[in-house]
Amino acid sequence: MDYGLLIIGIALLLVSYLVAVKKQTWLLAGFNEKMIKNKDLLGKVAGGGFFLPLGLLVVIHSFIEYSYEKTVLIIAMLVLLTIVYLFINRRLLD
Repeated sequence: MDYGLLIIGIALLLVSYLVAVKKQTWLLAGFNEKMIKNKDLLGKVAGGGFFLPLGLLVVIHSFIEYSYEKTVLIIAMLVLLTIVYLFINRRLLD
């Protein structure tokens, strides 16, 4: 069991809760808040579409050990990030 991954996963789940449910979009860095028309949808997409699956994946990976574990996590993170990025640019910035 990797306690470092477990702590990171729990932190990601906490951020997911704060962004998706509590609408704390100020936690999201790297975007101009004035350009976003629907901050509620942004919270749902970023919190529920990126942080929640990534947090769950990291928590699950903290209990399971196998080869190429870090590679799988990085690829999953990049895929989720790309999907959320495309969704935000197409739906929230129009």
